[in-house]
Amino acid sequence: MLSNYSILIVDDVPLNQLLVKKMLGDFDFGVRTAENGLEAIREIMAEKPSLVLLDILMPVMDGFEVLQKLKEKQEWNDIKVIVLSALNSNEDIVRAFNLGADDFITKPILMDKLCNSVAKVLEIPLKSVSEK
Repeated sequence: MLSNYSILIVDDVPLNQLLVKKMLGDFDFGVRTAENGLEAIREIMAEKPSLVLLDILMPVMDGFEVLQKLKEKQEWNDIKVIVLSALNSNEDIVRAFNLGADDFITKPILMDKLCNSVAKVLEIPLKSVSEK
């Protein structure tokens, strides 16, 4: 059932990508990665994901710009977005939500928090997630 969901991890730090992949590794999600916002947009154009796990501070195009572009295109409005960022000011969090983020998790990322957020945003019963 979980293999029906695809997740795009967008972070310019390969170690962060690997960490998030590992946290989600017990699930059957299809996972792809992108190292910046522009690469993320290209990946989304190639194959629309169910969920984007999005860093904010990245070169080329930051996460705020990606959020804005996702909400500008009608066919991308249903893509869920969880921001994973070291930014933690109220202004940054409010800005992300105002741009369409479905959740905001500050780094360092706790595995339980990430898994619970993914389950909530994708509307997967927590029981399905915790059984893995």
